[in-house]
Order: sequence, then C-alpha cells, then structure tokens
Amino acid sequence: MRPELVIWGAGGHALVVADIIRLKGDYEIVGFLDDINPPRHNTEFCGAVILGGREQLDTLKRRGVKYLIFGFGHCEARLRLSEFARVKGFSLATAVHPQAVIAADVCMGSGTMIAAGAVVNPCSRIGEQVIVNTCAIVDHECVIEDGAHISPGACLAGGVIVGRTAWLGSGATVVNGVRIGAGSLIGAGAVVLNDIPEGVVAYGNPAKVIRKINANG
Repeated sequence: MRPELVIWGAGGHALVVADIIRLKGDYEIVGFLDDINPPRHNTEFCGAVILGGREQLDTLKRRGVKYLIFGFGHCEARLRLSEFARVKGFSLATAVHPQAVIAADVCMGSGTMIAAGAVVNPCSRIGEQVIVNTCAIVDHECVIEDGAHISPGACLAGGVIVGRTAWLGSGATVVNGVRIGAGSLIGAGAVVLNDIPEGVVAYGNPAKVIRKINANG
C-alpha cells in the first residue's frame, strides 16, 4: 500500500500538485485542507474531499497519515506552516513531475514542487518549499533558497542565486551570476541584468527597482 498524504491548499496550485502526486504514484491522496474557505469543507475537490482546515491535522495523524505537501503559492506561508506541520508530526513530501528534467547531482529540499517541462541543470541547489513551476529553466550552478517561487516560463541563466521567499514572475529572465534578494518580487517578463536587493519589487526591461515591499506587501 502507498503511504497516505494530505495536500494543504485547495486552489489552482493544489490542482497541479495533486496531478503530479497521482502521476508519480508514490502516495495516496486522502484529501485537501482549506483554511481560507470554511464553506467548502466536506465538499468534493479534484477527486477527493476538502476535509477541513488545519484543525484536521491531529485527526489525520491519529489515523496514520504521515505525509503532507502544500498546494498554494504564498512563499512565507509555506515556510511558516511547514514548521507547524513538522511539530504536528508530519513529513513534508516533494512533488517532481515525471516530465521535468532534473540533473542527477541536484540537491533538493523537502516540500519542493517541480512542475511539468521544468529543467534544473547540474550543480544547482534547490531549497525547501521551493516551487519551480511549469516550463521554468534553472540552469547550471544556480541556488534557489527556501520558499522561493520560480513562475511558469521563467529562465535563470547559470550561477543565479534566488533568495529566500523571492518570487520571479512568469517569463522573467535573469542573466548569469545575478542575485535576487530575499523576499523580492520580480515582475512577469522582466529582464534582470543586475543584482536586486532584498525586499523590493522590480520589473521592466531592463528590470529596475520600483519600490520597497512594506509589511503588507
């Protein structure tokens, strides 16, 4: 029997995660958790049931469910709640689509998801709770720190460093050796030629810092 797994999240990203889990066949999905929309509890979603919110974790653990993966994109929340899930006794699963291309020497942390068509090339290091989304490219010797999100079609040239919880928008391009600071947001289609500091919004071609990100984003 396959080990049972719960997906925390019940939106669009959760659909992608569930598809990968089922294609790989390593786990049996027992259901989804949704803290945002209580009226959806006990309703069908993506071939399973939304069991409730985080209050279901103790029940799931008692029934023998050991594995959990997140199905939402918010970077800081994934990292924060991963510690909460570990305290509850869950192990964090990874999800790598069978049509992703991952070099043999790539190191990958727990909870990470790599979607269809993504490429991660040699000597790269992928942290915990990272999302490398559909058809994104992470070239040789890149470092993607914990909680970062590389959106669909984004392209990182060799030796790029993406800081903790940074978010690269769809189709963004980052040239060789550039560092994206922790918590920064790079707009869709941006062309990043120079280092980007921590905690800022940057976009354009070439990408320029537009503003700092305040406590409310």
